[in-house]
Amino acid sequence: MSATIERTTKETCITLSLDVGGGGDVETEIAIPCGFLRHMLELLAFHAGWRLNVRADGDTDVDAHHLTEDIAICLGRAFLEEWTFAERTRYGWCALPMDGSCALVSVDLSGRGGFHFDDAFPAQKCGDFDMELIAEFWTAFCREARVTAHARFLAKDNAHHMAEALFKGMGRALRQALVSSDTASTTKGVLL
Repeated sequence: MSATIERTTKETCITLSLDVGGGGDVETEIAIPCGFLRHMLELLAFHAGWRLNVRADGDTDVDAHHLTEDIAICLGRAFLEEWTFAERTRYGWCALPMDGSCALVSVDLSGRGGFHFDDAFPAQKCGDFDMELIAEFWTAFCREARVTAHARFLAKDNAHHMAEALFKGMGRALRQALVSSDTASTTKGVLL
C-alpha cells in the first residue's frame, strides 16, 4: 500500500508518494530545488525503510521556507494514511550518533501531533539552507501525521552532522513505531 499526496499553492507545487512497507528494495527519488533538504529526506527514507518519491518546486528565490514546510505537510499526510490502517507498536526511539553529534529522538503514533524540540544549531545555515527550517519541517510533519515526537541533542559538533543525526534518528524511531502488533497499543481502545 502507498499513499500519494498532491499539493499546489501559489508558493509550491508538490507530488509525493510514500510506502512505509519499503522492504529490501527501497527506492527513493527526490527531485526538489533544495540540495540540503533533498539530502535529509534521502537519509530519512533510507533509515525508515520507506519508498519515497517527491517532485516539488517552489518559490526558492525567496527562500526554502515554503518548500520545506509544504513537503513536510505532504509527507505527514501520506504518513498518516500509511500508519492508521493496521495496529502498530506505536512507540519508537533512537539515540543516533553522527561523528561528534548525537541525537536522541522518541516518537509516539499518538493521534495527537506535536514536535517538542528546544535545542539550537551552532550555525544559522548549511549551504543556503536556514537551519531554523529543520524545526519547521518536523513541526509540520508531526501535526499532519498526528505523531508526537521529542528530539534533543546529547552532543554537538556541527549543524550538518546534527541535522543528519536528527533525520536518521527520526527515521529509525518511526520505523520502530510502525512495526505491526497483535495487541492494542492504547488502553483507550482507539488512537484516532
